[in-house]
Amino acid sequence: MRDFALFMGQILRRPGQVVALAPSSRALCAEMTEGLDPAKGPVIELGAGTGVITQAILDRGIAPAALHTIEMNPEFHAHLQARFPSVHHHKMSAGDVGDLDLSEVQAVISGLPLLSMPLALQRGILGGSFAQLAQDGRYVQFTYGPKPPVARALRDEMELEWRISAKIWRNIPPARVYRFFRQSTAQ
Repeated sequence: MRDFALFMGQILRRPGQVVALAPSSRALCAEMTEGLDPAKGPVIELGAGTGVITQAILDRGIAPAALHTIEMNPEFHAHLQARFPSVHHHKMSAGDVGDLDLSEVQAVISGLPLLSMPLALQRGILGGSFAQLAQDGRYVQFTYGPKPPVARALRDEMELEWRISAKIWRNIPPARVYRFFRQSTAQ
């Protein structure tokens, strides 16, 4: 309940940053984290918020030391540090994800409202994410809308392919999950 109160408080205080209607459901979290492998490389989470997807990542067996969250909201960031003290937390813009000193990342899991961002910021987020990813890594993004959650120009420019989940009805609002890959490694 405390997470929900924090989430709602931030919607009211920072409506431009928090655009979801409610925290991600368990069903959405399960789909976002599907396929994570504790034996593979680290995981980056963008826009970790109150930590519901963070918890789902850890529940998949990813070691806290192998998880890096990026959250620029100061209250969410402090909450994440207190709730998950062994996880690496970075208070920064997701557009700077490429500045992290990581390699061979298996997945970047994004809870960001990507399509509502300027194309230059989307380019920084996707470019930085794919710079961190292993060759067969994936960028995972959910959307409430009917179109892919990455601008067409950027998908074409980066030569991305994707896989789409079934609609997740047990989320408010219903959502789909997209997994983006480099064309040469799409599976």
